[in-house]
Amino acid sequence: MAKAIHSMIRVLDEKKSVDFYRTAFALEIAERLDFDTFTLIYLANAESEFELELTVNKDRIEPYALGDGYGHLALSVSDLDSEHTRLTEAGLSPNKIVEFNRDGVLLARFFFITDPDGYKIEVLQRHGRYK
Repeated sequence: MAKAIHSMIRVLDEKKSVDFYRTAFALEIAERLDFDTFTLIYLANAESEFELELTVNKDRIEPYALGDGYGHLALSVSDLDSEHTRLTEAGLSPNKIVEFNRDGVLLARFFFITDPDGYKIEVLQRHGRYK
């Protein structure tokens, strides 16, 4: 059976991106691989084996066009309200908390936050299928 191990996004500024993911989600550099034309930075934390791979193309000076194909990355937290407050106090401007119900039953509580390159990240309260 296949096991999800990482997802990759292209970023323009390594420091801004690493600082954002460290502050927002306590993701630290698990490994950094530097090559002539690009750098790969794998971010992880103790909550999961899944990693976020940041790819920095060294000759890139323009922001990436995310297009209409990118959706979002999702992470779950044990206390959505305190995380929202923490991210707001850190100056990271999370969107408002939303409750998503179906037939009167709570499916999800979440908010979105945007990283320095414009990638959307959904932060979900651990509940139901969002563990």
